Amino acid sequence: MFGMGIGELLVILVIVLIIFGAGKLPEIGSGLGRGIRSFKREVNKPDEIDITPPKDEHPSSSDEPPRQA
Repeated sequence: MFGMGIGELLVILVIVLIIFGAGKLPEIGSGLGRGIRSFKREVNKPDEIDITPPKDEHPSSSDEPPRQA
């Protein structure tokens, strides 16, 4: 896992405990989980891009070919 072993993960956990305290860890974990779920939902959502061409406000006759200068 990213070249980190159990020892490195434990050191990171201890640092996080010191910085945030044990009371904040569940709140941080739930916020992180909500963020990951939201990210996955948005990534897996089908594209909602409208690919229809915009309508011209000034309609031109499409029967005539474009004029060359």
